[in-house]
Formats: sequence, structure tokens, C-alpha cells
Amino acid sequence: MTWYLLLVLLVGLERVAELVVARRNAAWSMARGGVVSGQGHYPWMVALHTGLLVCAPLEVALADRPFLPALGWPMLALVVAAQGLRWWCIASLGPRWNTQVIVVPGLPLVTRGPYRFGWLRHPNYVAVAVEGLALPLVHTAWVTALAFTVLNAVLMVVRIRCENAALASASER
Repeated sequence: MTWYLLLVLLVGLERVAELVVARRNAAWSMARGGVVSGQGHYPWMVALHTGLLVCAPLEVALADRPFLPALGWPMLALVVAAQGLRWWCIASLGPRWNTQVIVVPGLPLVTRGPYRFGWLRHPNYVAVAVEGLALPLVHTAWVTALAFTVLNAVLMVVRIRCENAALASASER
């Protein structure tokens, strides 16, 4: 359990690093006329992601979930892969990446990194979905994995619609 708690804490620290990058990038975007969209769903996303980091280790401790190597090691590999994909997205979008939907009108869509694959318009959300399922399952916290996955799917419908609308609106200006 100790190493699992350490893993979750490391993912939490990664989230703090994301927020630092997002704050810097938000300032960059706003200085260039960035438009913020979807503020209504953002607090729900923060709550969901916080809930993941709190509930996974709580479920492991309170429900005495075991570490099953046949499940845990592949899930750990997926958590690491999700982090790699997330940071590839962040690096590819550069100062345009953010945890909020902020679009600078007139800028073309990014077509490098994972965004060069036209069939995968939102690779960062793939990383979020994989991590949200895999992180709890590293230590068989299946209730947290299921709850996060279902709630995240609902939020992603809202988020992706919001983001697509914001991008379309910005390209019209």
C-alpha cells in the first residue's frame, strides 16, 4: 500500500505541475486575446480529478484491496504511458495547452505531435481516460475506476463539445 500511495502522490504532483504550466499558458493566451469557454464544467472536472486521487487510495485501504500482479503491473504501464501521452500533448501544444478551454482567435490548429493524427482530435483526453481507469486498477480499486470512467465520459461529452465550438468560433474570426 505504501508504494501505491506514493504513486498516487506522484500523479498528484504531476497535476500540480500541470496547473503551473496552465497558469503560465493562460497568461500567454490572454495577452494575445484568448477567449475562455466552458467555465461551468471546469469545477466539475477539478472535483472529479481530485476525487480520483483521493478515492483510489481510500478504496484500497478501506476495502482492503489487494495488489494483483497480473492486473497491477499492466495498469502501472498504462499509467506511465498515459503520462507520456499527456506530456507529449502539452509539449506539442506549447503555450496553447491549458486545463481550461482558452482559444486565441486566428491561430491555426496544431498539427504536430499526436495532433498530426486526424482521426484522434483530442489525444490528451485519451490520456485522461486511460489514467483514470488504470491508476485505481493498479491496486484493484475497481469501484473508483468504474465511477471515474463513467463520470469522466459524461464530462468529456460536455468538454469536447465546448472545445470544438470554441475552436470553430475562433477560426471564424
